[in-house]
Amino acid sequence: MTVGVCARRLVSRYFLYRRFERGLDTRNALIVGTGDEAHALRQHLDRIRHQGYTFKEFVAAPGAVAQTEADVLGSFDTLFDQARKHFIDEIFFTAPCERELIHKVFQHAQAYGVDLRVVPDLYDGIAWPTPIEYVGQFPTIPLHRGHVPEVALLLKRGFDIVFSLFTIILLSPVLLLISLAIRLDSNGPVFYLSERIGKKGRVFRCIKFRTMVQDAESRREEVAHLNERDGVPFKALNDPRITRVDRILRKYSLDELPQFFNVLLGQMSVVGPRPPIASEVREYKLDQLRRLDVTPGVTGLWQVQGRRDPSFDSYVSLDVTYIESWSIWLDFKIIIRTFGVVLSGTGT
Repeated sequence: MTVGVCARRLVSRYFLYRRFERGLDTRNALIVGTGDEAHALRQHLDRIRHQGYTFKEFVAAPGAVAQTEADVLGSFDTLFDQARKHFIDEIFFTAPCERELIHKVFQHAQAYGVDLRVVPDLYDGIAWPTPIEYVGQFPTIPLHRGHVPEVALLLKRGFDIVFSLFTIILLSPVLLLISLAIRLDSNGPVFYLSERIGKKGRVFRCIKFRTMVQDAESRREEVAHLNERDGVPFKALNDPRITRVDRILRKYSLDELPQFFNVLLGQMSVVGPRPPIASEVREYKLDQLRRLDVTPGVTGLWQVQGRRDPSFDSYVSLDVTYIESWSIWLDFKIIIRTFGVVLSGTGT
């Protein structure tokens, strides 16, 4: 019994470390300070990649002049703007600050859900309410930890795997028929691989059935005036680049079925905000990056509640509402409503 438990833990830890080494599921770290202590911590985080940290950038210490080094983002005043822009999970203070300033940062960390740590050697004589914890061999004092529903997220991932496998196996004859129809209808590949932006800004290749002619990307400027959405995303019901067969696929959202392979790979979830393309993300305002805090989904709250609403603000608002009120039960309700939306043929 004991041997089995130990073996299971070793195996799970091995695969977890492998994911960390590939940059998957890691915690993005930002370091306040640019002195020797800061650089020593950065080097240490790089050496212990198996513990799941990815160093992003430095921010100049309070009162210090922002440096022009490639790894220094800016001044302390921009700390939480940079934390949002770079999807920071944890902030390390390696430069001494007044306790009042740390308290303000603590309040912001709570609002942003960012973890906060300080290096204890820099704060001799100040009593902190928490004991020293080691990040690798580096001593730190954790001041704030954002709440992560680990068990619920594990259940969500388990559901994603089971639901995707079941869907792919059940609909495999449909997938084959769609592939044949696309091949007979127009020249070009059956699948369209599009680079999308996933959780924390990671790029992945989203798989869809091809619904446009081969030169669709090069003709995007020609159809820009047809956009029926306000703001960033592009959507046109009468897009001339769409093929005959694929108008039916889009109507019933069948073109998105291959994305369940993305779900199996962990790049997407069954439910979540839709994954945007890079050109859209470059136009996002800082607060709109919030929708990239979670794994993107095949369907989501916007798909079942605001699909016909052209407003991008409404689009983002529904995604943020989903993120802030997420639960397994909410996912189930969205999936059930998605069946109704698909069968009614309201896709575009």
